[in-house]
Amino acid sequence: PERKGFLVTFKIEEGQQYRIGSIDFRSSIPNFDASSMRSYSRVSIGSLYNVESVEKSVEEMQIEASRRGYAFAVVRPGGDRNFEAHTVAIVFNIDEGPRTYIERINIRGNTRTRDYVIRREFDISEGDAYNRALVDRAERRLKNLDFFKSVKISTEPGSSSDRVVLIVDLEEKSTGDFSVSGGYSTTDGALAEVSISERNLLGRGLFAKAAVTYGQYARGYSLSFVEPYLLDYRVALGLDLYQRQQLANSFISYGTKTLGFSPRLGFSLREDLALQVRYSIYQQEITLPSTLANCNNVLGSSAFNPSPAFAASQTPPLDLTSSNGLGCYSDGEASLPVRKELAGGRTLTSALGYTLNYNTLDNNKNPSDGLLIDFRQDFAGVGGDVTYLKTAMDAKYYQSLVSDLVGLVHLQGGVLTKIGNNEIRMLDHFQMGPNLVRGFAPNGIGPRDLNPFGTQDALGGTKYWGASLELQMPFWFLPKEVGLKGAVYADAGSLFDYQGPTTWSVTNELTTPKNSSCVPSTVNPPTAGTCTGLVYDDSRVVRTSVGVGLIWASPFGPLRFDYAVPLTKGKYDRVQEFRFGGGTSF
Repeated sequence: PERKGFLVTFKIEEGQQYRIGSIDFRSSIPNFDASSMRSYSRVSIGSLYNVESVEKSVEEMQIEASRRGYAFAVVRPGGDRNFEAHTVAIVFNIDEGPRTYIERINIRGNTRTRDYVIRREFDISEGDAYNRALVDRAERRLKNLDFFKSVKISTEPGSSSDRVVLIVDLEEKSTGDFSVSGGYSTTDGALAEVSISERNLLGRGLFAKAAVTYGQYARGYSLSFVEPYLLDYRVALGLDLYQRQQLANSFISYGTKTLGFSPRLGFSLREDLALQVRYSIYQQEITLPSTLANCNNVLGSSAFNPSPAFAASQTPPLDLTSSNGLGCYSDGEASLPVRKELAGGRTLTSALGYTLNYNTLDNNKNPSDGLLIDFRQDFAGVGGDVTYLKTAMDAKYYQSLVSDLVGLVHLQGGVLTKIGNNEIRMLDHFQMGPNLVRGFAPNGIGPRDLNPFGTQDALGGTKYWGASLELQMPFWFLPKEVGLKGAVYADAGSLFDYQGPTTWSVTNELTTPKNSSCVPSTVNPPTAGTCTGLVYDDSRVVRTSVGVGLIWASPFGPLRFDYAVPLTKGKYDRVQEFRFGGGTSF
């Protein structure tokens, strides 16, 4: 009474979960095979009953029926609950709907966006049979463009009883972004980025972006342009020009410079399936201090600067007392594949590739249900200096378990295949660390150079696999608006099978444990051995770890903190238990 109002309390109780007991398809339309709709169903026997999946099934079936010439077909789902077994028997009834046609499509509120940009999101036009599923799909597509604050499609009576007018009401919003971003990660150090982008350039639906990045260990720029409807077909044309510079840091002894260009075409095969084909051409070179690339075992050469392994392999052994027995290792030395890459100078890679993307996520930014699969292959050898076939797969499955608890299963794997007699560069190998198993340093997993007096560079591998199980949940004692979630996870994976260079005739580094009876070097205790070529560890140990994470959609940008402890690891792997990354825009 004192507040002169009412206090209304809504009490929500979660009922018993039901599973799908059976699925049936029935049709009242002559000559229409209802069972042929089974492949378009998003629900399966034994799965939890989900209204959204049923609605998506109805949409897919109705659109498919329209494609087959049944323009007025209407799919109506029905369900019969078994209260004792807690199951639902679903029936999809396919009937003939009212014969209604679209007289006009009127668009209102688009002060900047061209009409054709909006109309091309419709799979129907004036004169076509009215199909509510296709109208709903067009409305969803318009919302996903992110050009408008609001999108609403309604109907009005037409000039006759079998005619309707579609009214598309829109409210434009700003689509340009200028941002100055700053962040820090344990991999790239402090990082700043200035970017300008426009999602609806000239009101034509074009995307353009220019960005410049400058950080402790990573620098570069990129230019991107996308035409989402090439020649008025639902084919996206993308163009990317980029330059990247990665500086030497505590994880790698060398730097890289990359300049590249990549045109690509994107095809929407279905609402949940997309294909991208691309061509990539880039030039890459390594940078390395001269003190890390001065070994030379060629007797009589003016650049002769022997390694202790070479000195020990001679009869009699060479005297290296002036360098404390270390020879060219006295000031450090990069691994043989790195030095060989440096001597080769700039390398041009020309590759054709494609990516298949399957996406049923309920929310791309913050998913709680659905499946995301990326399968990609790249063939290098369309000109250029290198040849290989690289295949990689990444799959993430999200499932809402109870309340706000979300489970994530993440599987990944890849294979680098040698083609012909062409040697695979070390830089083309897969390099793995916390992106495969958390708790390990960048480039911390897999084959590694065992020279105890050198930089012991990670060599990478041609095969990898990884599996991760993660549970994410918000903190119950905090409002959801805070955007703070916790995570617990377990990771497993491995990287192995180095196939890069192990010998180098230019510097007379030719003997390895595989091609001779030389004595390999050891790390503990540190000994040089007598093998002048590459001695490396390539054990196929399964790396595992468990950890906890903190995920924060903060006002300063997305932040994530991870603390993971390796349970099993390779003898020479590098560990990094804490990892942090994040940034901001203002």
